Formats: sequence, structure tokens, C-alpha cells
Amino acid sequence: MFSSDTAYDKFMGRFSVRLAPLFADFSGVSAGSRVLDVGAGTGALTSELLRRDATVAAMDPSPEFVATLKSRFPDVDAREAGAEELPWPDGSFDAALAQLVIAFMADADAGVAEMRRVVEPGGVVAVCMWDRERMDLLHAVNQVQAVVDPDRSADVQRFRSADSIANLLGDGAEVELLVVDAEYADFDEFWSALTGGVGPAGAWVASLDEDRRAQAHEELRRFLGNPGGAFTLTGRAWAARVERR
Repeated sequence: MFSSDTAYDKFMGRFSVRLAPLFADFSGVSAGSRVLDVGAGTGALTSELLRRDATVAAMDPSPEFVATLKSRFPDVDAREAGAEELPWPDGSFDAALAQLVIAFMADADAGVAEMRRVVEPGGVVAVCMWDRERMDLLHAVNQVQAVVDPDRSADVQRFRSADSIANLLGDGAEVELLVVDAEYADFDEFWSALTGGVGPAGAWVASLDEDRRAQAHEELRRFLGNPGGAFTLTGRAWAARVERR
């Protein structure tokens, strides 16, 4: 059994690590910037921010992820918290970034309001989220769910379009589509990452009985073109940024 941080790295981390430089560029992060990583997870974005010589703080509601952050980045101010109540004073940062997090916030409006609060006037609030239909991994799982588990209630997909993510940030929001690729050695590596139980996709696979899991395995292989060796999947994420007034 994978630990949750290792499982995340194998499943989504291979995409989020590649997404982080694009998102940091879009957000205008440079050396000396004071940046808060909201919902930092295992630190894909945190690592990129540090690479740019930013001064970084990070938070996540998961105690295990916070422990991972503290272990991997001992100089980062990493705290266990929800995005809706950030434990930093007003105007503490030049930028607050949330990579692949807003759809999982209990209250995204409150989370964004808190990100605005902790950023100084003229600073940047930026978020990004996968486009569900154009993120190959999630699209494949979604299509196979419809075949294997047709009675399953569909997940509510929030903030998966340019309009919805821009509307979340409000007037003046700039939007851009960020595109990354991730490689797999073979289908077995893909399946192993998916069965780590991470996120809604992993939880769905874990919920299946033996017969339906075998069916999902074969349907996914077929949907991905029956790869006989290495293959690549593309992830497309909508990013939005706004300056705090």
C-alpha cells in the first residue's frame, strides 16, 4: 500500500510537477517574491517557487501532506489549515497561488476571499484547475466510469472551464490554458498509479468489486489505444489571475 504522499506523486504528481513552472510563470513569480502555496499537497508548486528563489509559505488541510512538506522543505513555513481560514495576517504576501485545489475547497468563494486578504494591494491571486474533458487522464477515467458503473452519480465538476474559473476571481481576471505532458513506461504503470486510491478517480477504482475492477482495467486499456509500451498523456488546465485592488 502506498502512503498518500507517494500515491499522489505517482498519480497526479507527474502532471502537477510539470504544471508548476507554467503556473508560476503565469502568476508572475520571481526571485524575492513572498508567495503562499494554498493547498500545497506534496509540494509540486512549492518546489518550483523555491527554485525561483521566492520566499514561500504553504498550507494544506491534510496532516500527512503537511508533514511531507515540512520534511521536504524544512525552510518553508508549512501549516495545517483550510483555505477558508488562512492563518496569516492581512497583506503578508505578494502572491497567493492555488494549483489544482479550488474544486476541492469546501467554499471556493471564501477560499479566494482569504487569498485576497493575505495578499498586499497590487499583489496577485491565481488559481488553476484541470479542464475535465481535455485532461487525458481524467477524461479516460470519466468515459470508462460511464461504461463500468453507469448508475454511479456523476461528480460535480466545478471550475473546469475558462468562464467558471474567471468568474470565481471576478472583474479583471486574466485566463490562460496551460498544457503539459506526462509519460508512462507502459499501461501497468498507469494502472498502478490509478489504483493508489488518490482523488475521486482513485477512490472510484478502489470502490469497485473484483469483476468491475477487471472490467475497468480492460476498458481503460482499450480507451487508451491498447498501448504496448511507453505512451504520453496530455493535461490541460485553465489558469486565472487577478490583482488585488
